[in-house]
Amino acid sequence: MGDITAADALFFTRAGLDEARVKALVRDTLHGMDDGELFLEYQQSENLLFDDGRLKNASFNTMQGFGLRGVLEETTGYAHASELSEAALTRASRTVKTITRGHSGEVKLDSAPSGTNRALYGDFNPIGEVAFEKKVKLLESIDAYLRGKDARVRQVSASAYNEWQVVEIIRTDGKKLHDVRPLVRMNISVVVEENGRMERGSAGAGGRFSFARYMDDAGWRHWADEALRQALVNLQSVPAPAGEMPVVLGPGWPGVLLHEAVGHGLEGDFNRKKTSAFSGLMGERVASKGVTIVDDGTLPDRRGSISIDDEGTPPECTVLIEDGILKGYMQDRMNARLMGVKPTGNGRRESFAHQPMPRMTNTYMRAGNTPPEEIIASVKHGLYAPHFGGGQVDITSGKFVFSASEAYRIENGKITTPVKGATLIGNGPEAMQRITMIGTDMRLDDGIGTCGKDGQSVPVGVGQPTLLISAMTVGGTEV
Repeated sequence: MGDITAADALFFTRAGLDEARVKALVRDTLHGMDDGELFLEYQQSENLLFDDGRLKNASFNTMQGFGLRGVLEETTGYAHASELSEAALTRASRTVKTITRGHSGEVKLDSAPSGTNRALYGDFNPIGEVAFEKKVKLLESIDAYLRGKDARVRQVSASAYNEWQVVEIIRTDGKKLHDVRPLVRMNISVVVEENGRMERGSAGAGGRFSFARYMDDAGWRHWADEALRQALVNLQSVPAPAGEMPVVLGPGWPGVLLHEAVGHGLEGDFNRKKTSAFSGLMGERVASKGVTIVDDGTLPDRRGSISIDDEGTPPECTVLIEDGILKGYMQDRMNARLMGVKPTGNGRRESFAHQPMPRMTNTYMRAGNTPPEEIIASVKHGLYAPHFGGGQVDITSGKFVFSASEAYRIENGKITTPVKGATLIGNGPEAMQRITMIGTDMRLDDGIGTCGKDGQSVPVGVGQPTLLISAMTVGGTEV
């Protein structure tokens, strides 16, 4: 979780704040409320983009600020500023306290979360670990490697992102919780051309570790080869079939479909407000037998992991669906209190300028007991989708639409022709009931996921084994 001395140096010594006075202000602001906290944040980020044979963009940003929140029943008072000063905190306090006007009666403030002293990633700044010039040289090497490997390569785009975020949370009892969060990501995109036809492939990886992992040849060539492989596969693709058919989803990144079609529907706020397709179904069957889905923010070094959430609650492995039965929701503190359950460490926010809400961390389906080759062999005519592009879901109805960035026909139990333009259309609860085979090969994604909700983006992870959905509508381009 990082060195608290370093965090205090950023938020108190460096900003010239008196810790005792800040704690007193928090205590005074939150007096008579149900919950709340002062959230302090300092963030550095660096982004390099090498595109079209040259370094096209290089940026370095520093951001700092605070968010002061008070919660009374279902009402929230929130104020934030990029200025770390006693004057700014005092102004924020006056704003937050307006929600207590006209309120009478005793209100007991929720107790502060208990810490675990569990560190899920190293205490270091990835931006300074590798020199800027070396990162530029890495991106140049990726470009040269791909252009030299296949004469059909027309364009290469490679990017490197590094982030260092320090947060400190102060609650009404004066308790301080903090976290130092590194985050890195590398992305590679390739465009190939043959006989006037152009196609694209992409790959990437990341997590909460040092960017030095990607600096030697073995660290990046796999992803460069994967991006080129996808592009060349798409170059040979034919129009996708359309209609209802069995669909086999590959392991790893296709878990993004579960994230959208099921995960958002299991967040506490949607279910408290009864606007989710899963509302009121606790304890009931919502998926086929064998389907177990969890949200786990405790996995070391993973993109979606957090040592504490943005309210100070330690994350946990929350079982959402177990053997097809709905077992739980992902909760922040406010929705947990209003629903009479405990928070699960899923209160997350994009930055100090945003309020926390229930969000996923690393959401995945656990492995089954069927070898993936048996799943493929069981399908006479269908679609195999190992990679996805974008998608969207309607939380209330559960309806979703996803585009497959790589897909193949399955014919007589074998993966055959690559297809292009396949779109998967369905309903989350219905799709979960149509899972008939679950593979033994559960895999997490490569560390590239970002989740959007109510205008906020946070890093997440997804995963799943190979699985068979017995019937799904495929929107295709075949005529």
